[in-house]
Amino acid sequence: MRLPALVTVAVLAASVAAVAATPAPQPSAPARVNVEKLQPRAIFPKKQLHVEVTVETNRMGQVARVRSLLPSHDNGFDTRCYGNALQTFIRTPDGNAISGVYRLTYDYDPKALRVVRNVALIKAGGVDPNAKGAANDMMEIARRNRDRTPPPGLYVTPGPAPTVNVKRMPDLPQVMQTPPH
Repeated sequence: MRLPALVTVAVLAASVAAVAATPAPQPSAPARVNVEKLQPRAIFPKKQLHVEVTVETNRMGQVARVRSLLPSHDNGFDTRCYGNALQTFIRTPDGNAISGVYRLTYDYDPKALRVVRNVALIKAGGVDPNAKGAANDMMEIARRNRDRTPPPGLYVTPGPAPTVNVKRMPDLPQVMQTPPH
């Protein structure tokens, strides 16, 4: 009678020791997702695009205003380049800023699906070094206008809230017994 009990205790002790000796699983890094493969290539432009934006910068290197834009005649690409130019800081490699007029060029390569931006100084000085940055100016305008109502016709006003007839709703036992479709 004691022998089977001793064998059972020994087997249990061995299994507990084996489980205790097993290292805890380490969390694995999440799988990387290649976004370019997820997006259909059909949405990307099929031809090379080139945009030139001439901007003025302040003493901090922030773009204060856009002087001119030479478009590529692809409205979406032109808009993205314009928005990127408004948010740009232009600095020298050592971190200093030169206020002046710069040319930003955006070149799109349809084979690599990449946009390359280049910066060239056209003229140092000749601008207001204390000018407010364009992005900061837009944020202040948005803060001032956030409490105002949108212009008429921009948003559709919602109609009356839908009403629910509680007496027509099924009860839980009825839902549990209904077969799935």
